Amino acid sequence: MDGSIANDAKTLDVPAVMAEMGRRAKAAAAELAYAPASARDAALRAAAEAIETREAEILAANAKDMDFGREKGLSEAMMDRLLLTAPRVAAMAQGLREVAAQEDPVGRVLEEWTRPNGLHFRKVATPLGVIGVIYESRPNVTADAGGLCLKSGNAAILRGGSESFHSAGAIHACLQEGLRAAGLPADAIQRVPTRDRAAVGEMLTMQGAIDVIIPRGGKGLVGRVQAEARVPVFAHLEGICHVYADAAADPEKARRVILNAKTRRTGICGSAECLLMHRGYAAGQGAATVAMLIDAGVEVRGDAAVQALDPRVVPATDADWGREFLDMIIAAKVVDDVDGAIAHIQRYGSQHTEAVLTEDDAVAERFFARLDSAILLRNASTQFADGGEFGFGAEIGIATGKMHARGPVGAKQLTSFKYLVEGDGTTRP
Repeated sequence: MDGSIANDAKTLDVPAVMAEMGRRAKAAAAELAYAPASARDAALRAAAEAIETREAEILAANAKDMDFGREKGLSEAMMDRLLLTAPRVAAMAQGLREVAAQEDPVGRVLEEWTRPNGLHFRKVATPLGVIGVIYESRPNVTADAGGLCLKSGNAAILRGGSESFHSAGAIHACLQEGLRAAGLPADAIQRVPTRDRAAVGEMLTMQGAIDVIIPRGGKGLVGRVQAEARVPVFAHLEGICHVYADAAADPEKARRVILNAKTRRTGICGSAECLLMHRGYAAGQGAATVAMLIDAGVEVRGDAAVQALDPRVVPATDADWGREFLDMIIAAKVVDDVDGAIAHIQRYGSQHTEAVLTEDDAVAERFFARLDSAILLRNASTQFADGGEFGFGAEIGIATGKMHARGPVGAKQLTSFKYLVEGDGTTRP
């Protein structure tokens, strides 16, 4: 199946289409499992070249999606997630090249040992099989997810959001062009050819065809996937990211990081949604920090102590704690110490990404030890919660669960393993 198929749900037998996609994906996965790394890398490089060559087509398709988004009344932040520009298209191509340049994750010997009876054991990385990726809005996920699945020897079934339907189709065509150029099956990366939400329901129950589902989107999407899936799920939960400014924070570093964490891109999961300030920091730097955010266009919703710092602060409500705004809004609260910050994050966080701003090693160590979010940073912006920034080339999502993968899910995280055991006529007594 490819992006050229009509997306009219009235003329599409969704269960039949999904069953056929699953069958073809399974066959492609079997072929990819023994395809050489050189072929997979060649496909990624050819796809990157196709993206650059077809930039005008991709941007034209994105213009249709932007019109669709405006008609739906998407927020400014959501429109930013949807928007493709020439630099963003170039970044997609570069991401595929970076993934291609990485070490082959398939076939890596993870552990190796020999038993007293002479049996030699190797634990070797293998592809997961067929990965279903369900995502919203951001069309670049099409390239990231497809590229990472291919690098790790997995077939992919991609179901993008209705808003990015045309953009995803144009990008998907480039991925398939890369596969064909490298002599690999085009079915290795398929895209669901309809906006019909019934396709999501079908994917969640395709136990015989899909080995794992990765949802990448808001709480509603992830909640539905976790509730209805009959196949394993790598959860990418909402990014309720916190920044804690300690009494021992360097004022200049702190203000720079806080502003970047909130405003660089508000619509991504690594955007800071809550600022926690030590009473000592608030007394000395709180007013300047809050004014900086408000002057930059951020609506600060604060508790009584934060409201006292600037008359422009909007009173926070209980609903503002633990909320993913994905907009130029941040909740802010004054806490007594690092333990107060930890307690707040444990209650309201989503175990995604938290940052501590401090020059005190003991405070940083306590923050790192007592919080169990997938990503913890010191004196750095939460916007680094991104696979590319981790050196993964791209990511398929930020896993917030604790099984199999956590944090940015790159090519290595999309593998399982098998044991290869060799003997010499060895028998068990």
